Amino acid sequence: MVSPTLIFLGVLLAGIGGQRISELRLAKRNLEWALENGGRLVDEPHYWMFFVLHTAWLLAWPTEAWLRGPERAEYWWVFLVGFGLAEALRYWAIASLGKRWNTKIVVMDEQPLVERGPYRFLSHPNYLAVAMELVCVPLISNAWITAAVCTVLNAALLLGLRIPAENAALREASETACDGDSVRGAGGTE
Repeated sequence: MVSPTLIFLGVLLAGIGGQRISELRLAKRNLEWALENGGRLVDEPHYWMFFVLHTAWLLAWPTEAWLRGPERAEYWWVFLVGFGLAEALRYWAIASLGKRWNTKIVVMDEQPLVERGPYRFLSHPNYLAVAMELVCVPLISNAWITAAVCTVLNAALLLGLRIPAENAALREASETACDGDSVRGAGGTE
């Protein structure tokens, strides 16, 4: 007989895997739209690293949980609530960006930065949501090694590569858009 914990973890894994596939499809459609509407794709030699990290995370936490004997953590429900809050923030960010949401860096030179939804409070709300997911989901099943390693690697990639690349692209768009005293806004990724 399969334990209820294994069933729970299997459903969680399938749900997150399906979610990621759906998001990649949405990002592809949004990229096509952005490029057709004046968007500019920024070169990201580091993009593959995120893809590898997130795929490894998706495989690592259930593997670590299984190797540990799979059991839910004593306070698993706290981590599940944290995951739920991360998902709410994530989809609030995606909805706020609309067709401008993407997994790649796309600058919309003729558009102002999005300043609605969670972007009123945070520059990178989607990155905060992802960081929360990377911690909370593995901890539901005591997969603390996965939570720690993937969170540190994600932070290093975001802070060392991705966010600086986004900021440079926005700075370049602002500088090229400058005419006199006015600066056209740029925007569009996360």
